[in-house]
Amino acid sequence: MNISDMKNELATQSKNGISFLSSAVIVWIIFTFIFFLPLDIKWKNILMLWCSGIMFPMAVTLSKFFKVDWRSKGLPLSDLGLVLNLAQLMYFPILFLVFVHSPSDMVAVFAIITAAHLFPYGWLYQAMPYYIYAPVISVMVMILGFARASHPWMIPLVMAISLVLLNLALFADYKKKSSLSRSA
Repeated sequence: MNISDMKNELATQSKNGISFLSSAVIVWIIFTFIFFLPLDIKWKNILMLWCSGIMFPMAVTLSKFFKVDWRSKGLPLSDLGLVLNLAQLMYFPILFLVFVHSPSDMVAVFAIITAAHLFPYGWLYQAMPYYIYAPVISVMVMILGFARASHPWMIPLVMAISLVLLNLALFADYKKKSSLSRSA
């Protein structure tokens, strides 16, 4: 099996990673609600970091619900998706720096890190939506971050909506790949 076939097999078995992205949608919706709370920005940021801890367990649960096999044992690339996901944690020192020096920018930085870390999944799953959405979301959030609107909830809301749209595009891509693999 060549690498392209392995990536297509992984993409169909893991459904392009939609269980993880669905979990991310829920987490970013929770972040949106956090930014409506009448709390100091530092407490909102602490709550945001704390709530991000539900991402992985929720993704595992959603994998069962969506009947997704994201740990495809027979494919050498199957662990790469998890490694790419965990690589996002390497950017957390940037979040902590922003938390201390510019707390009002933390949600934007978190959103940009989240969006940007999605880019390599375009290669892993041979899924164009990752290549399109990762930079578009990053730039959109950057623009919102520069605007520093009096509505800080807009960034997590835009992030959640963007992830829903990405999920829909990836599901359509999965359906196309799935039907092609059945006809082959």
